[in-house]
Amino acid sequence: MSVVKTRLDGAIMVIVADSPPVNALGTKARHGLDAAIGEALADPAVEAMVIACAGSTFFAGADITEFGKPPAEPRLPQVITTIERSAKPVVAAIHGTALGGGCELALGCHYRIAARSARIGTPEVQLGLLPGAGGTQRLPRLIGVVQALEMVALGQPVPATRAKEIGLVDRLADPGALLDDAIAFAREISLARPIPRICDRTLTADESIFETFRQQHARKFKGFDAPEANIRCVEAAVRLPFAEGLAFERDRFFELMNGSQSAAQRHIFFAQRKAARIDGIADNATSRAIGKVGVIGAGTMGTGIAMNFLSAGIPVTIVENQQEALDRGVATIRSTYQVSAAKGRIKPAQVEETMGLLTPAMALDDLADCDLVIEAVFENLDIKKLIFRRLDAIVKLGAILASNTSYLDIDEIAAVTSRPGDVLGLHFFSPANVMKLLEVVRGDKTADDVLVTAMALAKTIRKIAVVARVCYGFIGNRMLLPRKEQAAQLLLEGASPAQIDKVHTDFGMPMGPFQMSDLAGVDIGWHRDDGRIESIRDALCAEGRWGQKSRAGYYDYDDQRRPRESARVTDIISRFRTQAGVSPREITTEEIVERTLYTIINEGFRLLDEGIAQRASDVDVVWVFGYGWPVYRGGPMFWADLEGAEGIIAGLEKHEGRFGPDFVIAQSLRLKAGMPGAVQVE
Repeated sequence: MSVVKTRLDGAIMVIVADSPPVNALGTKARHGLDAAIGEALADPAVEAMVIACAGSTFFAGADITEFGKPPAEPRLPQVITTIERSAKPVVAAIHGTALGGGCELALGCHYRIAARSARIGTPEVQLGLLPGAGGTQRLPRLIGVVQALEMVALGQPVPATRAKEIGLVDRLADPGALLDDAIAFAREISLARPIPRICDRTLTADESIFETFRQQHARKFKGFDAPEANIRCVEAAVRLPFAEGLAFERDRFFELMNGSQSAAQRHIFFAQRKAARIDGIADNATSRAIGKVGVIGAGTMGTGIAMNFLSAGIPVTIVENQQEALDRGVATIRSTYQVSAAKGRIKPAQVEETMGLLTPAMALDDLADCDLVIEAVFENLDIKKLIFRRLDAIVKLGAILASNTSYLDIDEIAAVTSRPGDVLGLHFFSPANVMKLLEVVRGDKTADDVLVTAMALAKTIRKIAVVARVCYGFIGNRMLLPRKEQAAQLLLEGASPAQIDKVHTDFGMPMGPFQMSDLAGVDIGWHRDDGRIESIRDALCAEGRWGQKSRAGYYDYDDQRRPRESARVTDIISRFRTQAGVSPREITTEEIVERTLYTIINEGFRLLDEGIAQRASDVDVVWVFGYGWPVYRGGPMFWADLEGAEGIIAGLEKHEGRFGPDFVIAQSLRLKAGMPGAVQVE
């Protein structure tokens, strides 16, 4: 059955694709379009065509499930060429989103009309690719080099109103009138000649534009192959005839498609969607209604958590036990929204509307009618258990009780309540109103509908949620521990903080372990006993070197928080080496990788062995969106496949004596390497 239908409206053939959910340009859609164009060209009664889509969107892109497979005819570039070379004018009627291949198909049409609510773009760079059906050649010819560079190399869609301003679309329509207006437009231009074809346009540009663009976005593009490939293709549009530019674009497309970076980025694209699936959930589990949220704690985490719900239009009651701390938290929330309004991200009126959803309170009793309460206080198990005992007596039955703990045992917290099935962990990452990741921690007794509600709510507040079982640190922080331990040990053995951090930033991380510690606060989790100095970190904390907030941590910082290596830290490290009887030696980049990155991978496989993580791709999602693992490396588990399990195990075994008595190589990692004695973990 064809996914493309045709009908005549006088002399206009209306071609409508209906391929839910997003009208991807898969084989059936391409075949149907090609046949419909042929039908219109063969019918002398047809003077012009309109290409539109049913459902909520225009063609939202290529069918990426076909990537990496033998191409099926007709390929998208062929369909677009057929449209472009049509002897009868073709109008694209765009609603919803016209992304990737959808945008490229619209460019092949001779005219474009868009609903005012539509968005148009070429986001392929976010999958490590470029528009491979002529987008890098047609866009600059239509809208100019600068605008085309922003669309293809940055990958951000433009709203229809902006598209009209830059010449990407010819007309705008109200959403309900789009098809009628498109048909009227087609009737109006049906006999106009010559037919405007983007491929026939000439293009000139000052080549300094390209270098300026590269410099402006150097930090964003660092480590990625696709942005540069996109830029080079737009350069080719300026330097080469259209047909040669198409060939250049196609070659670059397949280079990217066959490279590891695009494979990694496509892996993460699909991994996000897999993460939403929860293993072992009853088929009839439904979501509970969440109309009001309570947050305990108005510090950095509490205010950030509250803003997620406020921004989604959900009322929040935020509780603190000191008026000054409560006022400070509310002021922080207001200031954050005011800054967003000043930058044009929200309308000024929205600041007061959003703040109107916030209720500051000093008593836990004020949370009685909340549907979800999230505790975000100091990371102390006894304090958290005390709070949950009180919540159990206060909050209405059927409400969900959640802890924002980063490490602690959710089952132990749930056990102090009379309703452990209503308890789970919601581990937000700091800053909670910015970071995308949310670890949803499933306790042994967490009810299915509670888990389903948490995952649904994550979508509402625009988070990427991953389910984890209970263990110390859950997925992300559990994997961070061996890196933290080995980085500290490497300092004693001869490395410097800067050397270790550079290995991580060269790898693609936004910062290394010591830079991260300084940013978060060296004193987080410190026992706060100045007389108890058992580690380099203890010594730093005892001297008030708590990181960026005190302008001194593992690095020294100036007034703009710019780091520089610290002579004082070098002295402290040297003192600890002497006390430990360690003679410093040369530490290689290879050793740092093996002891800090390979250990992360091994811990990820151990989480799979223990059933803490549902699937390897979930681990990758946690590390890409929570810890800055470069998306073009696909997460630690994906990168393990690129590195090879045998090599990772060899690297770990080389340093096994330095990992402590509890270190083991994960069974699933040995199994992946095909090692004798490895057993499948159920």
